[in-house]
Amino acid sequence: MLARCSLQRYNVLGEIAVCYRSKESAIILSSDVIASATLSFRKRLIILLLVVIVAGMSQGMLLPLLSIMLEEAGVSSSLNGINSAAMYIGIFCTMFLVEKPVRRFGYKKVITAGILLITFANILFPFTELLAVWFLLRFIVGVGDSLLHYTTQLWIISSSPAEGRGKYISFYGMAYGIGFSLGPLGINLLPLGKAVPFIISSLFFTSVLLLVLRLTNELPERIKKEAAQENRFKATYRAAWFVLIPGLLYGLMESSMNSSFPLYGLRIELDQHWISLLLMAFGIGGLILQLPLGMLSDRIGRKPVLISCGIVGSLAFFLVPAAGSNIGLLFILFAIAGGVVGSFYSLGLAYAADILPRAILPTANVIASIHFSIGSMIGPTLGGYSIHYISIYSIFLFLGSVFLIFALLGFVFRAKRKAEITTGMSG
Repeated sequence: MLARCSLQRYNVLGEIAVCYRSKESAIILSSDVIASATLSFRKRLIILLLVVIVAGMSQGMLLPLLSIMLEEAGVSSSLNGINSAAMYIGIFCTMFLVEKPVRRFGYKKVITAGILLITFANILFPFTELLAVWFLLRFIVGVGDSLLHYTTQLWIISSSPAEGRGKYISFYGMAYGIGFSLGPLGINLLPLGKAVPFIISSLFFTSVLLLVLRLTNELPERIKKEAAQENRFKATYRAAWFVLIPGLLYGLMESSMNSSFPLYGLRIELDQHWISLLLMAFGIGGLILQLPLGMLSDRIGRKPVLISCGIVGSLAFFLVPAAGSNIGLLFILFAIAGGVVGSFYSLGLAYAADILPRAILPTANVIASIHFSIGSMIGPTLGGYSIHYISIYSIFLFLGSVFLIFALLGFVFRAKRKAEITTGMSG
């Protein structure tokens, strides 16, 4: 007769019941339970990746679509740019608040809220072109995007098996890249009517919402009451300062290249279509190398891969000025830089999940997202000023320098044991 039962985690794919007949032996209920847990994990992963693809499509579509619509309405480029910033403001502001709702209501409910907010804004865009209203709607989209990305990232990395975490978070990066690349195709729907792109986007969100509602809600692992919020942030920075830098560098690189490289390209007399193709090379490189780098990091460790990627990315950026207007060489350098640096954010999250206690992973995700937002806001300003006042090559020299410094810092970083981190939080 079974004396008592308890729960045991199996490969972090789910929980299976283990019932003890005695202190010396235990019986695992059934291999069917293991198979069911694995199937549940895979089903959830697929649904979350679909959410990320649709969210990426929405972002990729709204940025150029709304800019084109405002341009056709006669809005100046300066006001157009200010209006575009509303989404990033929404993303940035939400990151300071998102952790508590996820801990209180669970992953599923927060993802649902994010989908509903974006769908609501999409439906209202076609009804007016007032800048103030669009600023508010874009802010709402930013809030929704922030909820979606933070929660899907956290759910994936916290439920993934440790030995495959790099691979699974790479799927997240690939899903977002695919969605963001497909998004601009929505511009081609404008001739059918101004409301059509927004309606199609809303239908995609409705479809993934129906899938999300079929998931079982889960909450992040609870943190001990004595560990105050400020202790969590301090403990996270002390233990994982190195793994939180990739988010900042990725945001800095992505926004700098998208805003500053077109200025650089025009000044070295590149045609506009070559500028767009070279920027696409960044995305292509990231899509190609995202999964291989994630799987490599599962084998040899996150830190060696991050250090190597930092060095290779640094060299690629340093060589851009020497390439001049040689399209072939620029394409190769951009594909290499985009490929190695494009995995920074996801590799940083996977590394954080490796070295931090599960209870403070939400805090680490918040910090990484805040760092990404800060980098995204600094990048365009820094790039524009440096090109104008220093040199047209300065942005590449700067990017090369910061990635090289990051790689060098990796040699001095030593990860603490999780037990030490937990003790520091409650101390």
